Amino acid sequence: MTTPRSFFDQQVRALEERGVDCTVLEVPRPQSGRGPADFARFYQRVLGETVLGDYDLVHANYGLVGPLALAQPVRPVVLSIWGSEVMGFSDRLDRITRVAARHSDAVIAPSMPVSRELDRPHTVIPFGVDTDLFRPIDRDEARDYLGWDRDARIVLFPYDPDRPVKNHPLAKRVVDRLSVEAELRTVSGLAYEEMPYVMNASDALLVTSERESGPMVIKEAAACNLPVVSTDVGFARDVLAGVSNCYIGESAADLARGLDSILDRRIRTDSRATIGRLGVDEMGDRLLMLYTTLLRLDS
Repeated sequence: MTTPRSFFDQQVRALEERGVDCTVLEVPRPQSGRGPADFARFYQRVLGETVLGDYDLVHANYGLVGPLALAQPVRPVVLSIWGSEVMGFSDRLDRITRVAARHSDAVIAPSMPVSRELDRPHTVIPFGVDTDLFRPIDRDEARDYLGWDRDARIVLFPYDPDRPVKNHPLAKRVVDRLSVEAELRTVSGLAYEEMPYVMNASDALLVTSERESGPMVIKEAAACNLPVVSTDVGFARDVLAGVSNCYIGESAADLARGLDSILDRRIRTDSRATIGRLGVDEMGDRLLMLYTTLLRLDS
């Protein structure tokens, strides 16, 4: 894989809990940025491990490392596409990922929006949410923990505002149109373990991204019963289908209407009840089943 992500770490833990021995190899990332030499060193490690090690398969996470996993000659390859590779972020990355997918023994998509972009057989296995970590916490308790004002109406924008694709200017316009006074809080660089407190301390999550392969933050908010207002990106509509007190919209006016309704009532959602199908345990079970089926066919 290229860069660690919380959902990847959860995947590894889920597999290990099911008796799968996992060795994780990461592409080196010097401070100056990755270059061809770093990927060459990574390939040497992949080749050495697969030829000399006692492994059953190689699971490449992220399209860019797919060709390097395929370049080893001895183990079947599973390719997990994380999403951004085929969602229009980069034509070059899209081409690399699609070539790797065509030659992999099995391909995994994490959501239906990603699935719809693929032109070869694949399995949909959603990234799981750690529902032990992301759980409902009393709002006042969470605000006291963070030192936030108990009475303020707080709208959470869960990204670095300097990332253009996240469209922070739209989030500001939405909050400016509200009929009630509310504070737009941005969060970035926070420890992952702190995010459940931030979500439970907020009145609503606002996602205004121009495009997304996820976003995972919506699943995490759902596990906390946090109301969500989002543009129609990634799997937002699928995750929030049938969930009360959540809204999908496109314009600032549409999003503001949904957010106004949430802030006026200040009640939580019933979204945690839908998370059973999005949990880490189901992800681990389905990955293990895919591995077992692939190895049976390969033998």
